[in-house]
Amino acid sequence: MCRALVILNPAAGRGAGARRARDVVAALSGAGFTCTLRTTERPGDERVLARDASREGWETILVAGGDGTVHGAANGLVDVGNPRTALGVVPVGTGNDFVKVTGIPTSLRATALGLAHARIRRFDVGVVQGERFINGCGVGFGPAVLTAMQDMPRLRGFSLYAAAAWRTFSHYVPVVTTVAWADQSITAPMTMVEIAIGTTAGGGFRLTPGARPDDGLLDICVIRAISTLQFLCYVPRVIIGRHGHLPPVTLFQTDQVRVSVPGMGSLMHLDGELRSVHTDTLEVGLEAGRLPVLCAA
Repeated sequence: MCRALVILNPAAGRGAGARRARDVVAALSGAGFTCTLRTTERPGDERVLARDASREGWETILVAGGDGTVHGAANGLVDVGNPRTALGVVPVGTGNDFVKVTGIPTSLRATALGLAHARIRRFDVGVVQGERFINGCGVGFGPAVLTAMQDMPRLRGFSLYAAAAWRTFSHYVPVVTTVAWADQSITAPMTMVEIAIGTTAGGGFRLTPGARPDDGLLDICVIRAISTLQFLCYVPRVIIGRHGHLPPVTLFQTDQVRVSVPGMGSLMHLDGELRSVHTDTLEVGLEAGRLPVLCAA
């Protein structure tokens, strides 16, 4: 039997965390885990709980929640930096993008069995404005879509992201943005800039299909201004990760990138969590191999 601390967010997936709490513990117990359950009560609790658990010597921390909960817990683990504490994910959120790169199945019983037989890989983490991200961060269209989602309470999962994306695009105005890395740069009106560790964002859009979470590199997807017709034609290609050859798209890898928007003062997202931006230039870096993660064997 393997001891595991389970950090569960009851608000994840618009209440799915609370509804599935007993099932989560039962599935993990059935797979051979001896579980101790701790639940979050407010945003930020997951970071504190993970930090405390790592300091207490827990070797397995399983996060039952969405990408935001995993984001907070991962930041707590990296705060401590205990290489013996590994993060596993039981996806009960809206998008569940991070779990896709671990290879762990997403149906509850299969998730539990996958975690029980998992191996540990050391994932990279990105850093911006003093906060880490483990799947991706972005400016422009991505944060605008997340804002629109807050007014669409009846939808869930990929359909929520897709509907919010269409609603947002109908009035979105691309902003002149400069993306600079190494000795190269792009300046143009841009729909979005996504800086990723993982392959997928928005619940199923493979914006950075070539990304590997442990290669010591950030994967960047730049999409310049596009028309409504291009948007409709390109979305299916983005979903399957076949958009890299399209004229408005640039994909590249680097370990450090700068994103500049005059008068930015707006929003970015970190792993799907909205954050305010109070500077014209974001400096995004990488910490290689900082996060031990349970992945499919």
